[in-house]
Amino acid sequence: MIVCWGEGQGSSIHDHADSHCFMKMLMGELTEVRYEWPSSSSGESTLQEIGSNKITVDQVSYINDSIGLHRVENQNHTEPAVSLHLYCPPYSSCYMFDQRTGHKSVCQVTFWSKYGERTPYITQMLTTPENN
Repeated sequence: MIVCWGEGQGSSIHDHADSHCFMKMLMGELTEVRYEWPSSSSGESTLQEIGSNKITVDQVSYINDSIGLHRVENQNHTEPAVSLHLYCPPYSSCYMFDQRTGHKSVCQVTFWSKYGERTPYITQMLTTPENN
C-alpha cells in the first residue's frame, strides 16, 4: 500500500492486528513514535513512549505488536511525504489508542483505490426525525 502524507499529517497511535509492518520511505521524511501497550491492570493510564526515529528516503522501518504500538507523522509543514507499506498478513481493522487514557477503539482500514481503480467510500448519515 502506498500512503501519501500531507504536510503535518499523521496517524493515530495504533497496533497492527498481529501483522508484520514494513514501511519504506519513497519521498520526504516521517517521524515514528513507539509506545508500550497500555497496562490491562489499571483503568486509565497514559501511554508510555519507548522511542522515536526519523525515517528518510530509502530507509525501511519495521514494527509488529510484540514491539509495541506506534504513531507516524509527517512533521514537515511545507512538503508532503510518500511511504510504501507491506502488511503480512494483510488486515482490515486494527485498534487506535488514546494517548492520555490508553483506551482503544476499532479502526477500519480504508483505501482510496485498489488495483488502480477508485474504491467506493460509503458514509452513513445519521438523521433524526423532524418534530412536526
